[in-house]
Amino acid sequence: MDNWLGNLGKLLTLIGGILVVIGGALWLFRDVPILQKLGHLPGDIRIEKDNFTFYFPVTTSILITLILTGILWVFKR
Repeated sequence: MDNWLGNLGKLLTLIGGILVVIGGALWLFRDVPILQKLGHLPGDIRIEKDNFTFYFPVTTSILITLILTGILWVFKR
């Protein structure tokens, strides 16, 4: 049981570190024009009513998935 908890702790630390790096990169490069367009691409769904806003970034999600898949594919080889 101790080994399982130790591995879980390492995994959570790794995931936290990755999120810190990604957050820092987004913060540092927040003025890059192409990053400002993410979330506002054609195909992203946005519905606004009087007291209601629904937003679902379909195209942005697909683009990020393709980029991450490509990066993971390169590292796996």
